[in-house]
Amino acid sequence: MKATVIAIVGSKSSGKTTAIEILTKELTKRGYKIATVKHIPEPNFTIDKEGKDTWRFAKSGAKTIISVASNEIATIEKSTEASFSLRTILKKCKSSDIIFLEGFRKLIGKKMTVQKIVVVKSEKEALEALKSFKPILAFTGPYSTENMNLKIPYIDILKNSEKLGDMIERFLGRNDL
Repeated sequence: MKATVIAIVGSKSSGKTTAIEILTKELTKRGYKIATVKHIPEPNFTIDKEGKDTWRFAKSGAKTIISVASNEIATIEKSTEASFSLRTILKKCKSSDIIFLEGFRKLIGKKMTVQKIVVVKSEKEALEALKSFKPILAFTGPYSTENMNLKIPYIDILKNSEKLGDMIERFLGRNDL
């Protein structure tokens, strides 16, 4: 089965990470293998720590650095954001059933093969999302869009993660990435 890719998008501090946590718990309970990919927009962010061996390897010119510990393997690939493509990112999520993307607004905005769950804090954000994102699977978050009479459902993920999980299951295998 090919992985289903779903982007969780919304403004800063809207609840995107919480939504992914809840969906990951819900769908893992159902037996799915989940991968998550987070976009970090800060230009100088690095997961590597100055002075550590992995940092020193990168500073010496290594483009791929792999660290192996007793409970995890971490791969650091030095690159520029301009060289990222959705396909390249998704290839790193081997053997996953569902891949949640957090952020990546510009990369996935109107990409029709990526379903979006939009986390909103206001009516204004919901209206902006309708212009910026296609297709939208559902709205969630602190602001309920139910009174807006949209064709896109609002599901309160804090109260009804099962319903959003059911909705996601219907889309499995529909991506052509």
